[in-house]
Amino acid sequence: MTDFRDPFDSIKDHPFDAALSERYLVYALSTITARSLPDLRDGLKPVHRRLLWAMRLLKMEPSGASPDVLVANPARNTTSYKKCARVVGDVIGKYHPHGDTSVYDAMVRLAQDFSLRTPLVDGQGNFGNIDGDNAAAMRYTEARLTQPAADLMAGLDEGTVDFRPTYNGEDEEPEVFPGLFPNLLANGASGIAVGMATSIPPQNVSELIDAASLLIENPDADHAALMEIVKGPDFPTGGVLVDNAAIISEAYATGRGAFRTRARWHKEEGGRGTWVAIVTEIPYQVQKSKLIEHIAALINDRKLPILADVRDESDTEIRIVIEPRARTVDPDVLMDSLFRLTDLENRFSLNLNVLGADRTPRVMGLREVLVEWLRHQIDVLVRRAQHRLDKIAARLELLDGYIIAFLNLDRVIEIIRTEDEPKQVMMEEFSLTDRQAEAILNMRLRSLRRLEEMELRREHADLVKERDELVKLVESPARQRTRLKRDLADLRKRYGPETNIGRRRTLVEEAAPAREIPLEAMIEKEPITVILSERGWIRAMSGHRDLAAADTLKFKEGDGPMFAFHAQTTDKLLLATSTGRIYTLGADKLPGGRGFGDPVRLMLDLENDSAIIALMPARAGAKLLLAATDGRGFVANVADIMAETRKGKQVVNVRTGARLGVIRVVPAEADSVAVIGENRKLLVFALGELPEMARGSGVQLQRYRDGGLSDAIAFRLADGLSWAMGGDSGRMRSEPDMTPWRVARGAAGRMPPNGFPRDNKF
Repeated sequence: MTDFRDPFDSIKDHPFDAALSERYLVYALSTITARSLPDLRDGLKPVHRRLLWAMRLLKMEPSGASPDVLVANPARNTTSYKKCARVVGDVIGKYHPHGDTSVYDAMVRLAQDFSLRTPLVDGQGNFGNIDGDNAAAMRYTEARLTQPAADLMAGLDEGTVDFRPTYNGEDEEPEVFPGLFPNLLANGASGIAVGMATSIPPQNVSELIDAASLLIENPDADHAALMEIVKGPDFPTGGVLVDNAAIISEAYATGRGAFRTRARWHKEEGGRGTWVAIVTEIPYQVQKSKLIEHIAALINDRKLPILADVRDESDTEIRIVIEPRARTVDPDVLMDSLFRLTDLENRFSLNLNVLGADRTPRVMGLREVLVEWLRHQIDVLVRRAQHRLDKIAARLELLDGYIIAFLNLDRVIEIIRTEDEPKQVMMEEFSLTDRQAEAILNMRLRSLRRLEEMELRREHADLVKERDELVKLVESPARQRTRLKRDLADLRKRYGPETNIGRRRTLVEEAAPAREIPLEAMIEKEPITVILSERGWIRAMSGHRDLAAADTLKFKEGDGPMFAFHAQTTDKLLLATSTGRIYTLGADKLPGGRGFGDPVRLMLDLENDSAIIALMPARAGAKLLLAATDGRGFVANVADIMAETRKGKQVVNVRTGARLGVIRVVPAEADSVAVIGENRKLLVFALGELPEMARGSGVQLQRYRDGGLSDAIAFRLADGLSWAMGGDSGRMRSEPDMTPWRVARGAAGRMPPNGFPRDNKF
């Protein structure tokens, strides 16, 4: 009878937070232990381990033989390239049920000599480049294992590690690789898990082997002794490690830190005193194409005026040509600027967070990692020896049976010919085991010659001798350390500093941080004449022109001059508006003087209701007198009011109905301030009565019953005031004694001296 139970009857109620936390915890643990963090013992994540294991089963070793055969006979070299698509298909079908794109990307990285210090895959075809271009599709590329990969997997057939079922239970895969190649530190790793991450830079293999050998000789060797051997990261792209030894040592001691690396460059002389900087190595994981785009953007945006051009002349070797603006530019100044502004200098973080033998993630220092790795290698050595002992015991058992058979050969033949159950009869008569009797029955007739018995006895003696040595090895930790050190020495012959693969690529050379180069030092100092028209068109003419000449002050029809003065290309210009906002302009960024210039509003975000009231060079250390039309003002330092942004900086907070009316330079010898209002009342008071502020509305300079402020000026009281008489005569009039007008700040003042300009301007 059909069961028509309601499916909703099987639904169980659970608290949402409990269900979510339980399931998220499972996901987090899976991400940490089975995806993102490398294993300390072989330095691999599961996807990389499965890739190499699948390639091994496909017989894609560099020699076409197994890694163990390869290690024994590295001279063998038969082509064993196979399509990457075949490898990826095996991996995702048998071991790693994830997307083929992610698996192929992992395989591509294992083959890139600019990503891995010691590549584990030998790629044939387009596997990408340092410019950031992607690899070709996996149906086009081929690959095989490299010698380091063979060293990493050596011993898999010798019972050295445990195997576990694959995800569907149809096959087996190793939990970890047993090889002696120190892959974790040699190639590094990076990954982001849930709540933790890892970032390990690559190291030099021969230095790691020497450090491990030191710990074998002297287990009590401290971190300082190891740092005398391990100089620092050894990146596949070379470069220069510029941190000091103390910073490097501290990072390796704690397992956390960062390393500052720079591009390697040299100066190349040209004709007539010219020169260019040639970059031959760039920092690790920096894409060359993006680096050049960044440098080119500095040129286009005029952020580095001493830089003229950048060219990529790379082929198989990196060659980036950096051309200065002039031959007088200091090469160190130019490169320091590029180190500070681009990825020609970057920082690679160290976070030695790995999975230990107990599958627990933790951050370790260099010494702790090497100690744990050596402990794993000792375990592999003992398991290999024990596996060999088991093989020897099984072979000796058979050899003992063969020897008994040869000693009683006629009787054995008779039993085989006459007995219905020869196996049982031989076992009872000669005290043989089941395996021995079965092996005798399976012997070939050609093995019955006299020479075979001699060979069996010789093999028996050799195996007994080997067994005794292995027993001593298993029982003696001292022998184990000696054997491991000898194996490491043999491995070092392939990765020593005299070999191409073992040669250190990253130079360790301490250097100070890149200097903050003032903009003035980057700009060639040249005289210019700055002109701003009434309609807001600004330009800079080369040289100090005659401000009265007709060819200097040329404007569009209906336009005329507002400000014109001499400056230098290294100057900063202050532009003040009636709303109290002050903008900063670089004199070197002004348009040329061949035409009428450009509207200044294209360079600055000026408010629509504001009017330009001042334009002047900003002198270092100078002070400005700022006053609004309502009679309030203060003194400001130039350095405090500069802001090199399009929006400028609000300096004077003007009240409703008022506007910024005065901005004047305070002379260094000034001790007094003169203020005149629209009511033609003049007031003089001490400069010290004004506060120095970076922003605000200030204090009341003069009190008005009607109107507001016309002008203000700072001067030296002993010199008095002088003003032009008007007309074309150029005559000046002075009033040396200002005592009658000198009262306290905020007073109303009195009428000015006879002859003072009618426009009420000083």
